[in-house]
Amino acid sequence: MNGGAWWAAVRGVAKAGIYPVDILEDDPAGHQEATLAYYAMLGEGAGPSPEVFSLPTGEQVKLEASSVCFCTVHRDEPQHKILVLVNPQDTKAAVAVYVQQSWWTTEDVLRTSDPSREGLMKVQSFGERIVLFILNVVIFGRLERNLDDDDMFFLPHSVKEEAKILWRDGAAVGFYTTKRKGSLCGNGTGTCYLLPVFDTVFVRRRHRRQGLGLAMLRDFCQTFREDEALGVSWPISPAMYQVCRKFLAANPAERGRLWEVEPPGAWGQRGNIWLKVQLQQSRLPPDFEWGGAVPCGLIASRSVVESAGETLSLSLWQGQKRERKPGGGILACCCLPS
Repeated sequence: MNGGAWWAAVRGVAKAGIYPVDILEDDPAGHQEATLAYYAMLGEGAGPSPEVFSLPTGEQVKLEASSVCFCTVHRDEPQHKILVLVNPQDTKAAVAVYVQQSWWTTEDVLRTSDPSREGLMKVQSFGERIVLFILNVVIFGRLERNLDDDDMFFLPHSVKEEAKILWRDGAAVGFYTTKRKGSLCGNGTGTCYLLPVFDTVFVRRRHRRQGLGLAMLRDFCQTFREDEALGVSWPISPAMYQVCRKFLAANPAERGRLWEVEPPGAWGQRGNIWLKVQLQQSRLPPDFEWGGAVPCGLIASRSVVESAGETLSLSLWQGQKRERKPGGGILACCCLPS
């Protein structure tokens, strides 16, 4: 089959409403074997001329070893990789993914023909793991991230990362991940999280400011409704603070439950988000020295804050500025305000 006929066949499958997440078997090893075999064929340069992949823009990219690269799907299992086709004009941008022995545009990888995939759905299958990877590393990491903000990025998730994908009108438009209470804080450590943590979250640009960030935060709080304290991974972005502010303003009962936390989430590693929102609105610095009078009707002492008749247990920041950890890493919450 020549390149044009092959591409037409693949597009015909997509137009028929069949997408990788709907047909990919839960066989990572088999997928890896098929991908390596295909890559070896590209390296051998079989055939008189390379086939081409047509981008939605009409531009054609040659399918050859120099135009593809492997990407690690899970940070804790580097042997699991997927093959991506890069844009010759921007080698950092992936335009297609090799799945089920075919090339698919990144947008088609994010689509589904299953009407039951709607709303927030827990990631379970191998195909859903690939969707999570594309949203996280390709869409956010390369296409929709502010490239001037070198600190704001997510590493590939772990193979057992607890995550939910937000499906809307037949496409994956966002995700959030959590750390369960009792789960390990990282490889090589015996330290475990002391509370459930809302760890990473992303909503695609064209779906922002539609309440989806609020919906994901609400879903997280409802999922762990029996827990007295819930965390949001430090550092929280300014945009995510706006989501938290709106959520807590509408849900007063959650104000004493939601904390900005560093692993593992001990009391000395927590800051009450609602209090910090109030301090920011009062234009007080986040490293404000506690004690004495505080504006906005808040009364601060060494361990208790009373606001509007509510008593909240708080950790002390002790006047210390919180610095970003060197080397980057997984940062919390990059979606725009809902």
